[in-house]
Amino acid sequence: MVILLPVLFALMFVGVQAVLYYYARSIAGAAAQEGARVAAAYEATLAAGIASAATAVEEVGWDDAITDASITGTRDAEIATVVVTGHALSVIPGWSPTITQSASMPVERLVAP
Repeated sequence: MVILLPVLFALMFVGVQAVLYYYARSIAGAAAQEGARVAAAYEATLAAGIASAATAVEEVGWDDAITDASITGTRDAEIATVVVTGHALSVIPGWSPTITQSASMPVERLVAP
């Protein structure tokens, strides 16, 4: 019994940490998709996509779900890509898991028939 209780507590913390990690990962993925969608719109800019992704990170996730969020991206004539990087909330002292999610979409444009 003395050995079993610490093992159960460790498993509980690992389980909670896994939930927090995947929650932050899904927020980052959704924000990257939103940013890529906005950046790929007809006559849109990469700055608009990055701003949209930043807003999505703030609105979708509760406080500290993703910390130190950094949003970057690229946009050329054919494809727009947005990358969201940050750290997931951690219940394990001294460990801050890094989250990186990216999304790419084709840029809307007019072409001759």
